[in-house]
Amino acid sequence: MALFLAIDTGGTKTRCLLADENKILGRSSTGSVKLMRVSEAEASSRLQAMLAEVSQLANVNLGEVSQTCVGLAGLSIDAVREWAEREIGALVGGDLHLVGDEEIALDGAFRGGPGILIIAGTGSNIMGRAADGAMYQAGGWGPALGDEGSGFWIGQEALRAGFWAKDRGITTTLLADIGEFWGLKSLGEIVEMANVRPGPDLPALVPVIVRCAEAGDELAIAVLERAGVELAEQVALVALKMKESGGRRKIEAAYTGSILEHIALVRAAMIAALKTSSPSVKVMEGVVDSLEGALWRAREAGKLVS
Repeated sequence: MALFLAIDTGGTKTRCLLADENKILGRSSTGSVKLMRVSEAEASSRLQAMLAEVSQLANVNLGEVSQTCVGLAGLSIDAVREWAEREIGALVGGDLHLVGDEEIALDGAFRGGPGILIIAGTGSNIMGRAADGAMYQAGGWGPALGDEGSGFWIGQEALRAGFWAKDRGITTTLLADIGEFWGLKSLGEIVEMANVRPGPDLPALVPVIVRCAEAGDELAIAVLERAGVELAEQVALVALKMKESGGRRKIEAAYTGSILEHIALVRAAMIAALKTSSPSVKVMEGVVDSLEGALWRAREAGKLVS
């Protein structure tokens, strides 16, 4: 019986599962192991604990695993790739396949086929894969350079909108609610918090902004709708690149990440904008499970060596 290990190292959460050819034997998760977020020692400790737990739950010796696929955030960074190879290789048997975290999400939706993946969580990124395997991208440059439509972007834009409204005497609850969330009592304290370095956790403001929007705050609604439009613009760019390369006229798009999964206003605004700008793009229903993509890829690798 062949055994397969799938790992998804997301920005805020890391998940894994063990499976055989037919069924999932065990699952486990931990916090982020992204080296840009946590120390190498912390990342290694979390990874080891997660793998030990899934091994125990599945009643499987990790040395018996034949194929492992890891969706790795930061794959292009040598230190990240070398860390993953060293840490996982020391604990798990068989072949190890490291791919970008966006690739396993694409596989979760399209099983190796063509399509567009819309990622909108803490950050954002749009990836497209053509029928010939060529990859196309828009966004994903990090919070300082882009990440439009992401949790970071929404938090930042809500703060900007709040102070824009303050200057113009426009009523909004954004600043008051954000200040309460941060435990601050004055605008000056909010300004200081927003400009401190390293900066505050802006994605953590998203639930506050959603509550403001649900209560009817027009600026909060506008920020969330604009997040959807920003994502749609980048999807349209990727779709255009795929068409110019000779891709199919109709393109399916899937989404993943907490923003599109949980905020209907952002999702609806994105879909509405795409119907105007890129009517050939059809957004699939339901969020993509990237861990399923990693499992599919591990099983496919097993077929090649069997």
